[in-house]
Amino acid sequence: MDKILICDDEKDIVTAIRIYLETTGYETVCCYNGQEALDALRTDEDIHLVLLDLMMPVMDGYACMREIRKISNVPVILLTAKSEDTDKIEGLTLGADDYVTKPFNPMELLARVKSSLRRYTLLGGVNGQPEEQDANVLSCGAISIHDDSKEVFVDGEKVALTPTEYNILKFLVEHPGAVYSPKEIYREVWHDAAFEAENTVAVHVRHLREKIEINPSEPRYLKVVWGRGYKLEKA
Repeated sequence: MDKILICDDEKDIVTAIRIYLETTGYETVCCYNGQEALDALRTDEDIHLVLLDLMMPVMDGYACMREIRKISNVPVILLTAKSEDTDKIEGLTLGADDYVTKPFNPMELLARVKSSLRRYTLLGGVNGQPEEQDANVLSCGAISIHDDSKEVFVDGEKVALTPTEYNILKFLVEHPGAVYSPKEIYREVWHDAAFEAENTVAVHVRHLREKIEINPSEPRYLKVVWGRGYKLEKA
């Protein structure tokens, strides 16, 4: 059973998250400031993931995050009431793995917890033995494409794609970080003249996001570059 540390100075939020997690089958440890969370991590080696609020007394989430990364590579998901990109970026820069903006949807929180735990396990964080790399696998972040079998996995979980969605994703995974216009994607995937390509590609990208993103409205991987096109980023 995975054990999750919940740290937030708002006790009602901690209680609600604890109920969500324990109902799903997780074990929990509850803390109410960054120092308590840090002390718990130092004494309990069985904690597999941390949910960490940013704005707390005694020691805030930023300071706690810095100290956590000195002693552990345990996954950390930030809980923040702030929606500004600078706060998210600062937290991720300090070593956080993901973030959820409050008020959050319980199902999204559980999905992000599950995703982070699965990714941690696949990378060898739990058993210390990362999976062997397959020469026939294309990857970008937590997305893996097994081209021989035409299978796609996100955070280790198989995702069912249509042939068109598969070809779009494969093309973008082969060129991580590169921006491609709808016309360029259309020509590459459809092998035809890009006539009225924008709407066609946009529909397929939307469907693709619904399948590979935890929250399609705030994608981790498949990003829009306004006025230019689409790109795939490592989350």
